[in-house]
Amino acid sequence: MEPGRLEELYEWLRIPSISTGGGEAKDLLRAAEFAAGIIRRAGGEAELVTVDAGNPLVIGELRAGSEGAPTVIIYGHYDVQDPGPLDAWQSPPFEPTLRDGRIYARGAADDKGNFYPLLLAACELFASGELAVNVRIVIEGEEEAGGESVAAWVKADERGADCAIVFDSAMEDAQTPAITIGLRGCVSTSIIVTAQPRDLHSGLYGGSVQNALHVLQQILTPLLPGADGNLRDELRAGAEPPSAAELESWQRLRPGQALLDEVAAIPLTPDCGEDFRRRNGAEPSFEVNWIEGGAARTVVPAQARAFVTLRLAPGQDAQAMAETLGQLLSSEVPAGVEVEIDSHAAPPSLFAPELPAIQIARAAITRASGMETALIRSGGSIPVVADFAAAGIPVVVTGFGLAADEIHAPNESFALDHLDLGERCARELLTALAALGRG
Repeated sequence: MEPGRLEELYEWLRIPSISTGGGEAKDLLRAAEFAAGIIRRAGGEAELVTVDAGNPLVIGELRAGSEGAPTVIIYGHYDVQDPGPLDAWQSPPFEPTLRDGRIYARGAADDKGNFYPLLLAACELFASGELAVNVRIVIEGEEEAGGESVAAWVKADERGADCAIVFDSAMEDAQTPAITIGLRGCVSTSIIVTAQPRDLHSGLYGGSVQNALHVLQQILTPLLPGADGNLRDELRAGAEPPSAAELESWQRLRPGQALLDEVAAIPLTPDCGEDFRRRNGAEPSFEVNWIEGGAARTVVPAQARAFVTLRLAPGQDAQAMAETLGQLLSSEVPAGVEVEIDSHAAPPSLFAPELPAIQIARAAITRASGMETALIRSGGSIPVVADFAAAGIPVVVTGFGLAADEIHAPNESFALDHLDLGERCARELLTALAALGRG
């Protein structure tokens, strides 16, 4: 990537556009304005749109020179996770640093660095008069925090598109680009347990009064995976099993155990490596992400908090599963104890491999990369993909991240040469999708 373009990305990465707590509204606005500026400098149109006082959306447009060209939405997000413990970073999280062929910064992979090549390719094709499709640009600032603004925008949008491209995903491995045709949904839930008016002395009252941490443990334990690693039946309702064609294609990919080994993960059960593709692509999962309560002294905690996520398999109804989860969490609460439950539900998505947009995209990425492109499911969630699907827009979910990027963790990074790889594939993709015709 040209030095000037690399410095432009660095400048974007320097903006601490944190949406998950601890960030500043002014920095989110700066990051949105910066992205809009890239579009405007190419000669395109861009505006900032705010929905219900949420973080601003960047809505842009680059029009093709030919009549009857199809319309493609390109999507990314400028918001990032908080950096976590600063002493765990080898270099400051918002000072991009090039080390061993990788750019280290929060957002380097998720999603500024991953999305930037797609935005750059669209802008440069437009500026040179070579853009073969009409491009609508949607860049949001709440993906890490639920994506409510972009969901409302997609629902209200009457123009639609013939296809959407999302660069917010990863390769299967360094030699295998991938299009993610299935994504899990997610029910994100915060829980507050209040068992006493205040903390009590554990010597004077312990054993006779309710302990908020004990109650929290009591309501969460029945939801954890069983000895076989599977969830209880209520949380698996509606999950759509993978097709025979998908199962056959998974056999050509790396063994699931290799995916666990590359991050030195300890399996939940002995067969999780062998069964990884099904478990993480076609089954729900429940995780306790965070617990807080009490103190390192002799108290009976009055209050305890937790954040949990139920990842939903394709086929599951997000709202129905949110209600089920709420009922299960409430069913084990002792008398007199108060529990507050607040959930946000994002549906899963699944696209048929036979869709023209998927087939065109797969061939385009294979040509541009020189590597065979795999069709995979991901255990992760990208809420806007389901929003596009509900609007009848097929979505090409791809990107050029790797497991080594360590997204959401300290020392997040992105391979420098994957900026060029992403731009090559984006150019070919935007050109090839002209074959869709105008819907």
